[in-house]
Amino acid sequence: MKIVVLDGYTENPGDLSWDKLAALGELTVYDRTPAALVPERIGDAEAVYTNKTPITRETLAHCPRLRYIGVLATGYNIVDCAAAREQGVTVTNIPSYGTQAVAQFAIALLLEICHHVGRHSDAVRQGRWSQCPDWCFWDYPLIELAGKVMGIIGLGRIGLATARAAAALGMRVVAFDREPCAAGRETAEYVPLDALFAESDVVVLHCPLLPETEGLICRETLAKMKDGVILINNSRGPLVVEADLAEALASGKVYAAGLDVAGTEPIPQGSPLLRAENCIITPHISWAPRESRQRLMEIAADNLKQFLGGRPVNVVNA
Repeated sequence: MKIVVLDGYTENPGDLSWDKLAALGELTVYDRTPAALVPERIGDAEAVYTNKTPITRETLAHCPRLRYIGVLATGYNIVDCAAAREQGVTVTNIPSYGTQAVAQFAIALLLEICHHVGRHSDAVRQGRWSQCPDWCFWDYPLIELAGKVMGIIGLGRIGLATARAAAALGMRVVAFDREPCAAGRETAEYVPLDALFAESDVVVLHCPLLPETEGLICRETLAKMKDGVILINNSRGPLVVEADLAEALASGKVYAAGLDVAGTEPIPQGSPLLRAENCIITPHISWAPRESRQRLMEIAADNLKQFLGGRPVNVVNA
């Protein structure tokens, strides 16, 4: 079996091994693949892996031997799943490799907003503490989280992990999810979405990007939130209308935002969020600790192994 990885660099920039995939067939790994070269690079391969390189209906039409598409991520909107199903191509994803890493990063964004650790460290290195007439100083208000309310939109695996961390910090956690579950009730109080907006000191997005969630955070919903709310999004960039968030940051309606995703990635230099005050933006790295990428690699290989054995798992286009 010929196996092609179209964009392997972000998953494995050199600190992991592709050996488990290579054991399943003749493996070719490309660091990146321009859209124009996708059909050519897939060629007569029977299995292809992609992270963010689109596989379209047109590409599938040029690859009749293709039987399997493995997405090296949880989100799979970069694959035309309907066209794949019509062509008899199985598409799988990796739903649970980065749960703890993404939850940890959501908390890291929040704590950075609360303490501005990096900027205060820079100030010390610049000599400002040495020159200070007092024994301490701070440039930003310091925020204690205990007793405050975190509202989590999307209480799946990652949302639950974030909720447990927030509860350990002494926060009250409320949540909105289309499918409440017993595990969620143990950690959070399910509330209607408007109640979450009204009650939360911190709003955290952990929901999938769907037609009904695209643009969820916009001028209308921001108006329903507390003045001075904190927004955390390391889920999907298009959940937020960026111009509306920038406007809310400028007015003070939103005190601060911590974002690890953007509507277009990489974020364009013209994005209004790059000029917004008190807006932390990181380059989509919540998922990227070596430990979670190792899990991703192992699950990716197992997905193909199960498919070859006639027992496909994590199928998203059944």
